[in-house]
Amino acid sequence: MKVLVACEFSGIVRDAFILAGCDALSCDLEPTERKGPHYQGDVRDVLYSENWDLMIAHPPCTHLAVSGARWFKDKKVEQKGALDFVRFLMDTNIPKIAIENPISIISSHIRKPDQIIQPWQFGHGETKATCLWLKNLTKLQPTNIVEGRTARIHKLPPSATRWKERSRTFEGIAQAMAEQWGGRLELGSGD
Repeated sequence: MKVLVACEFSGIVRDAFILAGCDALSCDLEPTERKGPHYQGDVRDVLYSENWDLMIAHPPCTHLAVSGARWFKDKKVEQKGALDFVRFLMDTNIPKIAIENPISIISSHIRKPDQIIQPWQFGHGETKATCLWLKNLTKLQPTNIVEGRTARIHKLPPSATRWKERSRTFEGIAQAMAEQWGGRLELGSGD
């Protein structure tokens, strides 16, 4: 299975799919943090270079996430561009697609997510609501429900690298994606 992980600098999701036996490539404007197949540049440069079976996309949430709602009135142009990019990714001619983002205006401007997951459902004792918009994929099933429920990511202090910490996918979620979506060539119903 050929997997494109769009807008991922960490390599976490890419590496989970590689470990599951897939041919995976991450792509981001930033360099990758882990050695592995990575294209540094715009995802549109590689989108049509292969016959991808699956795309996991993490579009930048800077202008989308409701956590920044107090600045929305000053970001109309940026929001429109961010929403247009999400629509582009959703409409891409790849058989299976998962768009991942926090609680955001995607829900009110494009459509509601198919699923909202939490890290504590996948082995991490933390809260961070993560929305998934799915095309031909089944909902992720929890793999390791744990106690904890801390909001560590939400409470990170301001820093130059805070955005990176907040945007990394939790290892348990990446592993669940790879295990549940990576080995399946059949198309799911989306429920």
